[in-house]
Amino acid sequence: MGNYRKLWFTLIGVLIVCFSLLGYYGSEVYRTAPPIPHTVQTEDGRVLYTQESILDGQTAWQSVGGMQLGSIWGHGAYQAPDWTADWLHRELQGWLDLAAQQQHGKPFDQLDADAQAVLRARLKTEYRTNTYDPATGAVTVSALRAQAMARNAAYYSALFSDAPQYQKTREHYAMKENTLPSAERRAQMAGFFFWTAWAAATERPAQDGGATGATYTNNWPHEPLVGNQPTAENMIWSVASVVVMMAGVGFLIWAWAFLRKHDEQDPVAPPHDPLARIALTPSQRALGKYLFLVVALFSFQVLLGGFTAHYTVEGQKFYGLDVSQWFPYALVRTWHIQSALFWIATGFLAAGLFLAPLIHGGKDPRYQKLGVDVLFWALVVVVAGSFVGNYLAIAQILPPEWNFWLGHQGYEFVDLGRLWQIGKFAGIAFWLVLMLRGIVPALRRPGGDKNLLALLTASVVAIGLFYGAGFFYGERTHLSVMEYWRWWVVHLWVEGFFEVFATTALAFIFSTLGLVSPRMATAASLASASLFMLGGVPGTFHHLYFSGTTTPVMAVGAAFSALEVVPLVVLGHEAWEHWSLQQRAPWMARLKWPLMCFVAVAFWNMLGAGVFGFMINPPISLYYIQGLNTTPVHAHAALFGVYGFLALGFTLLVLRYIRPELVFNERLMKTGFWWLNAGLVLMIATSLLPIGLIQFHASFTEGLWYARSEAFMQQPLLQQLRWVRTFGDVVFIVGALAMAWQVVIGVFGTRAPAEPTGAPLAGARR
Repeated sequence: MGNYRKLWFTLIGVLIVCFSLLGYYGSEVYRTAPPIPHTVQTEDGRVLYTQESILDGQTAWQSVGGMQLGSIWGHGAYQAPDWTADWLHRELQGWLDLAAQQQHGKPFDQLDADAQAVLRARLKTEYRTNTYDPATGAVTVSALRAQAMARNAAYYSALFSDAPQYQKTREHYAMKENTLPSAERRAQMAGFFFWTAWAAATERPAQDGGATGATYTNNWPHEPLVGNQPTAENMIWSVASVVVMMAGVGFLIWAWAFLRKHDEQDPVAPPHDPLARIALTPSQRALGKYLFLVVALFSFQVLLGGFTAHYTVEGQKFYGLDVSQWFPYALVRTWHIQSALFWIATGFLAAGLFLAPLIHGGKDPRYQKLGVDVLFWALVVVVAGSFVGNYLAIAQILPPEWNFWLGHQGYEFVDLGRLWQIGKFAGIAFWLVLMLRGIVPALRRPGGDKNLLALLTASVVAIGLFYGAGFFYGERTHLSVMEYWRWWVVHLWVEGFFEVFATTALAFIFSTLGLVSPRMATAASLASASLFMLGGVPGTFHHLYFSGTTTPVMAVGAAFSALEVVPLVVLGHEAWEHWSLQQRAPWMARLKWPLMCFVAVAFWNMLGAGVFGFMINPPISLYYIQGLNTTPVHAHAALFGVYGFLALGFTLLVLRYIRPELVFNERLMKTGFWWLNAGLVLMIATSLLPIGLIQFHASFTEGLWYARSEAFMQQPLLQQLRWVRTFGDVVFIVGALAMAWQVVIGVFGTRAPAEPTGAPLAGARR
C-alpha cells in the first residue's frame, strides 16, 4: 500500500460498510416482499386465482416481452400502459359502477356528489384493507370486487388477442395483433396483473416494517380513488437526500481545496509516444474484429432506436408498412437495449485485452491470441443466439417451458434467455482469466509501485464476477426479489464497477504515456473508486422505492444515492484535464478524437447522470415520474452519454495503436462526434423531456394511470413531439454511421487517408 495506505483503508472501509447495507436490507427485501397468496377467493369460497396461476401469469407476461411492452410497478417500456396502474384504475372504476348500479340503479357518474362520496369511502376501505390470512395464505375479496376483476380480465384477454374492437388500442400501445395467442395464458397473465395491483392498493401490516397507512408499494402509483398519496416517510427522506447531497458537495469542495497536493507538477511529456514504440503482440493485432463488432452492434442499435421511436407514432407500422407482425415494438426495443449493452461491454473488453500485454511487459502470455479469438466467436454466438431467442419468444414460437431459458426473460436490460446469460457470464469470466494472465505476473514482479495495477486488477475481477448476480433469480422468482438482483446487474455492475474500471484504465494509460504522474493517477483513482462505491453500492436501492420494499430501503437508497451526484461536481475540471492533454506533446494530436470522447463522457456524466439522474432520484420526485418519459431522458443521457462515449473512446484509442498507419479522417470524425452530441441533445430537449414534463403534470394531478393512458398519450401535442424527435434521431444516426465508418476504414483499410495539411504527424513507430 505504501504511501496510499489511507486511501486503500478508506476504500476497503467504504466497501465493507456499503455491501453490508446492501446485503442486510437485501435480506429485508426477501422477508417483507408482498405475499403471493395461495388462493384469491370470494367470501363464499370460490377460488379466482391461485399462487401457481399467478406465477404462470408472470411467465406468460415474460414471454410477450415483459418489461418491453408496458411496465409493471413502473419498470419497463413507456408506450403501452403501466399494467399495475392501468389494472388498478380500471378495477376501481368497475367497482364504483357496479356498486352504483347495485345500490342506486344507475351509473356512478350519474350520481349526486353525496352518493359518490359514500361509494368512494366504501371503495377505499375495501381496497386498502388487508384480507391476506398468513395462516391459510388466502386473500378474500367481496363478490362485488370479484365482478370488477372479471371485467378487467375479459378486457385484457381481448386486448392481448386479435379482437377487432381493440385493434386501434393495440396500435396506440404498439402491440402486435394476437400478442398472446393462448386464451388460457391470457387469463393467467390477468391474474398476475391483478396481484401487482393488489399489492399496490393493499396496506402492509405494521409488523412487516411498513410505514403507517402505506401499501406494499409505499402507496405507489398515485391513485386518488384508493387514497394512494406520498407517505410522510417519502417526504422526509426526499428532504434528507437533498441535505445529504449538499453536505457531500460541500465536503468534496473542502477536501479538494485543503487536501489536494497543490505542488504536484505534471511530468514532462516524452518526445515520442511511448506506446507507439512498443511492438504489437499477436493478441493486440487480433483486436480489430472486436472493434468491428463494437461499431456493427452500435450501428444496429442506433438504427433500431430510430425504428423503435417511430413505433411510438404509428404503433404497428413503419411509415405505412405493417411490419409489427414480424418485428413488433417489444422485439425491436429488446434488441435496441441488448445491442447497446453488448457493444459497450465489447468496447470495454477490447480495452482490457489491449492493456493486458502492455502490463505483461509488452508480450503476450502463452496462447493469449487463441484466447482472444475464442472469446470473440463466443461473443458472436451469444449475441446471435440471444437475438434469435428473443424473436422466437415474442413470436410465440417457442414452447412456454423453453421461453425463459432460450427466449426472453422479460426483464429490462437482462432480456436475453438464461442460457445466453450463462454464455455471456462465461465469456466475461474467460475475459477475466485472459486479463489476469497478463496482470498477475506483473503484480508478482519485484520493485515498482503496484498500487494502480492492484486497483485495476480489483475492478477487472469485480466486472468478471458481479454479472453473476443475475443468476440469483429465476423464472418464477418473486418480482420484488427479482428487482433486487436485477439492479445488482444494471446499476451495481454497470454503473459501479465498470466506472471504476474505466477510471483506473484511463489513469493507467495516461500514466503509461507519461502525461500524468503515477502518484497522481493512483491517488485520483483510489479516491474516485471510494466516491463511486460510497454512493453507488447502497444507492442501488433508489430503483426499489416502490417495488414491494419497506421504508428503510427507501431511506438507504435516497440518502446514499444522493452521494452519487457528489463526484460529478468536479467533472468540469476532469473534462478540462482531458482536453488539455492534447497540448502536452505534439504526438498527442493523434489521440485527439479518443480524448474528445472522454471529454464528452465528463459532460454527459454531469448532465445525464448528475442533473437528469437527481431529477428522478428523490423518492417524492420518483413517486410521480416513475414510468414516464423522464426516465429515458436520464437513461439516454447517462447510458450512451457516459458509457457509450467511453466505449467509443476506448475503441478509437485501441484502433489508434493497432493500426499505427491510420490517420483519422477529420471530416468523418467531426461529423461523427458533433452530430452524435447534437442528436442526443435534440432528442432529449425537443421530445423526451417535454413529453416527460407534460406527463408529470398529468401524473401529479390525475394519477399515473392517466399519464400513461391511451387518451392522454394520443393527444395531438404529444404526437407532434414524438414526430419532432425524428429530426434528432436522424442527426444522431448520421453521427453514429460516420463514427462507425471511420472504425471500419481503420480496421479493414490497407492505407489511411492522407494527413490533412498542417496536421502534425506523430512520429509513429520510428
